[in-house]
Amino acid sequence: MSDISTTRISSPEVKKLLSLSEGHFMDLKSIRIASGKLTKAISAFANAEGGELFIGVEDSPRMWVGFPTVEDANAHLQVFEELFPLGVDFDYQFLEAENETGLILKATIAKTRALVKAGDGKVYVRRGAQSLPVPEGDRLEALKRDKGLTSFETEPVNCPVEAITNSEPIIGFLLEVVPTAEPRAWLEKQLVLLGGKPTVAALVLFADEPQAALPKRCGIKIYRYKTSDSEGTRETLEFVPISIEGCAYIQIKQAVESTTEIIQSVKVRTAAGLVDTQYPFEALHEVITNAVIHRDYSITDDIHIRVFDNRIEVLSPGTLSGHVTVENILDERFARNPVIVRLINKFPDPPNKDVGEGLNTAFNSMRAMKLKEPVIEQQGGYVKVSLRHESLATPEEAVLIFLKTHDTIANREARAAAYIDSENKMKRVLQGMVSKGLLESVPGRTRYTAAYQLTDEGRTMSVGLE
Repeated sequence: MSDISTTRISSPEVKKLLSLSEGHFMDLKSIRIASGKLTKAISAFANAEGGELFIGVEDSPRMWVGFPTVEDANAHLQVFEELFPLGVDFDYQFLEAENETGLILKATIAKTRALVKAGDGKVYVRRGAQSLPVPEGDRLEALKRDKGLTSFETEPVNCPVEAITNSEPIIGFLLEVVPTAEPRAWLEKQLVLLGGKPTVAALVLFADEPQAALPKRCGIKIYRYKTSDSEGTRETLEFVPISIEGCAYIQIKQAVESTTEIIQSVKVRTAAGLVDTQYPFEALHEVITNAVIHRDYSITDDIHIRVFDNRIEVLSPGTLSGHVTVENILDERFARNPVIVRLINKFPDPPNKDVGEGLNTAFNSMRAMKLKEPVIEQQGGYVKVSLRHESLATPEEAVLIFLKTHDTIANREARAAAYIDSENKMKRVLQGMVSKGLLESVPGRTRYTAAYQLTDEGRTMSVGLE
């Protein structure tokens, strides 16, 4: 265990650590914690969204009482090794500080792909500041679906097989994609027709009206609220919400078209007066596509698209699946509904052309239109993606914002912050800020290691930027 790093932290950092509040992503434990209780906390974080665990903090009064030596933490470290035998999904380090007793073990636990059981054999999840057991039955099955261990899309549905063997979507699909195939034989080969019953995936993709067999599980509602407030109200609702039904392929197309039509009627007030609202079509298309193909079809609710004066919100039922989190969603890949993802990609002009790149495309297209990036949140039992009609910071503002939390900035870092590809273009921006007295070169750097720091005027200018 001697290869675990030890980080020395400052007195202000100690004060901040000891003032941390226990919550959904944070827990503080004494070194006296029994291994069984420790496994409950670890299981709860791993089965939820992950979190940080500090071992070596006493409560009542809150104070730092760490392990006397690294070896004294071996029993606690062994707990992690047993719960994570592959050595992944967690990371730990020791913290030390002047005038504080012993070492605190800080463990960062990631959301895991598999269920993690505690020492008592039970599965726990984090809810607020508590580690709660998940009882056998529906709640455990729901957690397994959230983890991607099972999928509701494979569930057979008790409805006539003709709903998918003699529908317009399946006939049109096969004529375009596999003209020699017979519907029933092809659907059985794709394992979406099991024992003479269509699966959820089959109905979502190939039924004329999957909403008839799966009521309130596969529809889309579109709302227009004439407000910029955080929530819409009955008074600000411009018209009766639009319902979009049909198979997933049709739904995506119609939802994008209807939302685009609504957006074209929205005006935004600027310094120059009222102007038309514009969002990149690619961003809207990818966010709606993502909501349809990755939603949790076991949840009885529609997808909700809400158009406000200053933003669009798309709410998809279900939490982020597998090991995907809000932080890693652009880099990680996990399909809650792999059958739907695979088969809808076979349609002519598929909505998910670049499988796994949808949200990245949305982010890039928003930047290209000089709008702020989408905001992705896990809000209760929904994943909410917001497209905001807010302009990106200017390159100068992006540099000042970066330097609010960093001492220096190099050209490469500035390009990343301002979304500028050209090194020379960024160099001109930085030099212009030097000329204005906002930045100064960091002394002692060569032309290859050049960096900039804020002047007093630059610090004043950065106040209020975010």
